[in-house]
Amino acid sequence: MPQPTAPSSLDAPATTDTSSLRTIYIACPWTPVGGGMFKVADYLIQAQGEPQPGQTAQLRPLDTRGAGSAAASMLVLAQALARLVRGRLSGRLAGVHVNMAERLSLVRKSVVVAASRALGLPVVLHLHAAQLHRAYPDFPGWAKALVRWVFSLPQSVIVLGQASADFVIRELGVPARRVEIVINGVPAPSVPRAAERPGPARILFVGNLSERKGVSDLLRALAQPRLASLSWQACFAGGGDLEGYRAKAAGLGLAGRVDFAGWTDSDRLAQLLSQADVLVLPSYDEGLPLAILEALAHGVAVVCTPVGEIPHVLTDGHNACFVQAGDADSIAGGLARVLGDPALRRALEHNGQALFRQQFSLDRFYENIAALHARHFGIAGAPPVRSEAAAKGRE
Repeated sequence: MPQPTAPSSLDAPATTDTSSLRTIYIACPWTPVGGGMFKVADYLIQAQGEPQPGQTAQLRPLDTRGAGSAAASMLVLAQALARLVRGRLSGRLAGVHVNMAERLSLVRKSVVVAASRALGLPVVLHLHAAQLHRAYPDFPGWAKALVRWVFSLPQSVIVLGQASADFVIRELGVPARRVEIVINGVPAPSVPRAAERPGPARILFVGNLSERKGVSDLLRALAQPRLASLSWQACFAGGGDLEGYRAKAAGLGLAGRVDFAGWTDSDRLAQLLSQADVLVLPSYDEGLPLAILEALAHGVAVVCTPVGEIPHVLTDGHNACFVQAGDADSIAGGLARVLGDPALRRALEHNGQALFRQQFSLDRFYENIAALHARHFGIAGAPPVRSEAAAKGRE
């Protein structure tokens, strides 16, 4: 499979003279290696309007990892730190918005946060980690102290929901006044919903192919007898161990009904969502997955596990169908229920799309982040052109 490339926001030419513009860096891995965290950051940058010198800042990407190995990422990190120094010396860098996950992302972004504060730059830390709360109790004492120190540095810590807020306040010692909940947003669909058609129902999985995402559980669920009598085709869209999971699907007798599409760009994903009948995400851990928000935007019924922030924003039987993580019987039952009950599927589609318009539009997300930037950096990116989705949400 060819190496995926990042969307155009990294290299897009500016149409305004940028010589006098102030800058806000959005720091994260600026390639699809960054997963949902990268997509959130890229959506934010692509949504900004035309910056106006002296009035609004230009949101710009700060790549902290690159697309290579973990070792090669250290060179990219060093280059990012050099850009911070240049921005500080020029006086044009207004602030740094650091997007952090877990594992090595925690290490790299901690360096960026500490360096920014050492340079006298204001920082907000945006926590996307789905597993940090599980890993943190097993950290040695010195590592816990270091993490708590890093989280004490930003002007604000952005989290995806109340569960994450409780963790950073209780475990990491961040004062509640510096913790802000901002729900992710995604763009309105770029591809119209496909008309109903005869033939098998289309089940879609979107995400990195891994055990944490419940891929093996889903394959075992699809092989269960209760689904064998239903007409369906399943597509797994995402990178990872494609050959290993293809072999597992074949061993379960699913070779003719399951397709592994590999990594898909945003245009291809929009096409898949426009044609899907059900999105299924049986993860063990999540924050607030963009795959679910994008499915809601496209009017696709969602079958998922109530993990992370999901049960705080979705309601079982109203705008999603909840199943149990690690339980193939439960996953099969949820899929059979939605596929076998057209009225339920239509209700999930309608209610999910209404929820997207009310809470998860990209315009709403951008407004919330811009307000936070204005408060902590003294300036924010230019407002985006108002989208139809935002207008409907306000109605």
